[in-house]
Amino acid sequence: MKKAIAVGVGLGLLVLIAALTGPFAWYPLVAAAAGLATWEVCSRLREHGYVVHPITLIVGGQVMLWASWPFGVTGIATGFVAAALVVMFGRLFHRGRNHAPENYLRDTGVSLFVLTWVPLFAAFAAMISRLGGPHLDAGAFIITFVVCVIASDTGGYVTGVLFGSHPLAPAVSPNKSVEGFVGSVVWAAVAGTLLVWLLLDHAWYLGLALGALMAVCATLGDLVESQFKRDLKIKDMSGLLPGHGGLMDRLDGLLPAAMVSWLLLSVIA
Repeated sequence: MKKAIAVGVGLGLLVLIAALTGPFAWYPLVAAAAGLATWEVCSRLREHGYVVHPITLIVGGQVMLWASWPFGVTGIATGFVAAALVVMFGRLFHRGRNHAPENYLRDTGVSLFVLTWVPLFAAFAAMISRLGGPHLDAGAFIITFVVCVIASDTGGYVTGVLFGSHPLAPAVSPNKSVEGFVGSVVWAAVAGTLLVWLLLDHAWYLGLALGALMAVCATLGDLVESQFKRDLKIKDMSGLLPGHGGLMDRLDGLLPAAMVSWLLLSVIA
């Protein structure tokens, strides 16, 4: 527990410093997290017989993410297509021209899934730092995003522990409850409403929508990772973060929520 708290506080301070610094610190932080998370996922897949190429996916993800700085969504799309082409063609000939690839659709499909699940979503999280303007610092948008995700996670956990009795998706994640999901949505919606109204000085109802939609995406992201680990029969993605498991065990809800957050925060910006 002491290690878990220490790691949690350390991560929180790192995110806060990067958020207050702006894109010059936020982009490297998100890029490093995306690279490490991609490595984690690829490592677990390779241990279970999937033919995925970590270097290709990590480099392709970094190109996608960094291209979003100067080119926005166009950079993300171009980087994703370029990485997808390398994955598709590389997997086709990874045994040479004279040997047919085995499990081509399975391995290509899971590689494209990893590209989407980690660096594509992370690129939208990075772009939140580009929403600032002369009258409102980018750090305010990053803090709004991060606090809403924390409120969703905390609200879901507390409400689920205190009141949870009806499983949300027992076949995927037996520990998640309907009550926990409702608590996640309510806490995130309250946080979003207050932050958008008081910090971003914008209409409260956009904050309400932001928090609620982020909570839904974060919960679905948790379920996706639960099913991923269930398929591979593993408990944690890695032991990279003592007391927390792997990095993806902390990013599973944050990454899917990034795109909807960027979209609604762009409207506010």
